[in-house]
Amino acid sequence: MILLDIPERPVFFQHILNFDYWLFHKINQQWSNSYFDNILPFLRQSELWIPLYLFLLVFSTINFGIKGLWWIVTFAMTAVVGDLFSSHLIKEFVFRFRPCQDPSMTDQVRVLVNYCPTSSSFTSSHACNHFALAVFIFFTLRQTGKWVWLAFLWAFCISYAQVYVGVHYPLDVLCGALLGCTIGYGMQAFFRYQFGSLSLK
Repeated sequence: MILLDIPERPVFFQHILNFDYWLFHKINQQWSNSYFDNILPFLRQSELWIPLYLFLLVFSTINFGIKGLWWIVTFAMTAVVGDLFSSHLIKEFVFRFRPCQDPSMTDQVRVLVNYCPTSSSFTSSHACNHFALAVFIFFTLRQTGKWVWLAFLWAFCISYAQVYVGVHYPLDVLCGALLGCTIGYGMQAFFRYQFGSLSLK
């Protein structure tokens, strides 16, 4: 297993981590306010987004028929693949303390959630899964309207919230987002190869 929280690091990597810690403190502490304190912990809860998932289910079924059902299946599989890579592969081989679990960060973290996972912080599964879905949505539904760009705002807000509440460092989120974008692009390519493009026209 690779441990990211060790003192013997290459100089270049240490500079990256130093910037990561600096940015974490900015987001978690200095760029905070009471409005975000109330909204962002709630924003990252999956239950909040159930109406969105139901909308996509109904929207794709009504407008695209059988192809829409296959879209739903591939959409769900995108999330499964993202979680598989982030939670069950990378986190098994790369360990990093979460800010809310890091002994060296005890007095430097505002933890805004009731539960801090003990699993590795690298990479962020929230960022991976939501950016994978955002990329999948964008490339498969972009011919249906400009609203698909909102998928990236949705993924960014959830990922940002992970840092804000103290459960991830920015580097964890960035790498999770890049991994998710790669997975999402691969899954949309698979879907379009198998079923073609989706259009309301």
